Amino acid sequence: MKTKDFGERLSAAKDAKQAMAAKFLKRPGVDDPAVAERRDARAAVSAARDARHAERDAKRLAEEERLSAETAAALEQKMAHDQRAAAEKIESDQREAAEKLENDARLEVERKAARDARYAARKARQ
Repeated sequence: MKTKDFGERLSAAKDAKQAMAAKFLKRPGVDDPAVAERRDARAAVSAARDARHAERDAKRLAEEERLSAETAAALEQKMAHDQRAAAEKIESDQREAAEKLENDARLEVERKAARDARYAARKARQ
């Protein structure tokens, strides 16, 4: 194995730099048809991707609107049902209160009649 001296290392570095520069310079330019074709292909792919994203977003928004409408309809129906149930409960409570008042009045009359009967019986005994 032979060791390289300083001059050989300098020339090897210079050759490597020249090889990199040549590789860079032989790259096709911006006006090259192949570069323009690849750029156009990337632009087409990007446009298609954007169209798919827009379509997906439109579908998502339509689905959200549909769900929102269904939820609003269900909520409205539930509120109407709850209002009917509340009205029925109020009517039922009013009927029960009226019946209770009638029953209390009847019981009071019956108690008074029983008390009067006891009083009359006691008076009759004396």
